[in-house]
Amino acid sequence: MKKMNYSIEDRIARITLDDGKMNVMNWEFFSELNECLDKAEAENAQVLIFTAKPGVFSAGLDLKLLPTLSFQEQIKFQKTFATTMMRLYLFPIPTIAAYCGHSIAGGAILSYACDRFMAVDGPYKIQINEIANHMVLPSWILLICRSSIPPGYWKEALLHAHIYTPREAFEKGIIDDLIPEKGDVQEAANVYARDLFRLGVPMYAASKRFLRQKEADDALRAFDHEILELLLK
Repeated sequence: MKKMNYSIEDRIARITLDDGKMNVMNWEFFSELNECLDKAEAENAQVLIFTAKPGVFSAGLDLKLLPTLSFQEQIKFQKTFATTMMRLYLFPIPTIAAYCGHSIAGGAILSYACDRFMAVDGPYKIQINEIANHMVLPSWILLICRSSIPPGYWKEALLHAHIYTPREAFEKGIIDDLIPEKGDVQEAANVYARDLFRLGVPMYAASKRFLRQKEADDALRAFDHEILELLLK
C-alpha cells in the first residue's frame, strides 16, 4: 500500500495514514481505505483505530488532483469521497481516531466519522475549511460533522470555518480525549479499545445502524442534486 498501513493485533485493527507527506485523499487513498475496511471486517476486528505519524493526520482532498478532473470525473470522485466516509460513519464496529497532528477538511471529516476522537495537545489545526475555500458543504458532510460537534458550535465550526487547536476543540466538546503533549495517544487508544471488548459486536452494529442509517440514506440521496451546486459554484 502507498497511502496507509493496516495491521491487526489482539482484535484491534489499526489503519496508519502514511504517504510520507500530508496524507491527502485521492483515488488511491479511497481504494486503499476501502481495502483496509474490508480486511477489518473479514478478520473480525472488534475495534478499529485510525492514526498517523506525528505532525499531520490528513490535509484532506488532493487539491492538485481536483483541477485535472473532468466534470464527470469530479462527480465520480466526490461520490467516492462521500460513500467511503459514510461507510466509515456506519462501520459495524467501534472506530477511534487517535493521533498527534493537523487535521484539515477531509482529515477532520474522517475523524468526526469515528466513534471516538483522541488528539494530542499542541500547535495543531483542526478545521472544516470548505466554505473558506469557496466550496459547498453537502448534507453528508454536515451529518458526519454534527455527530461530533456540539450544536452550539455548528455555525462557528462549519459555516465560519473556525480553526481549532486540539485543546480548544476538547474544551468545546469536539474532541473526546485530549492527550498531554508528548503523551502516548496510541496507548490511550488501546486502553479505550480494550474496554470496548465488553460490547456485543452484532448488537453494536445493529444499534449503530438504527441510530444513523436513515439520516445517512437521506444525506446520500441528496448527493445528486447537491453535487451540481458544489461543482457549478
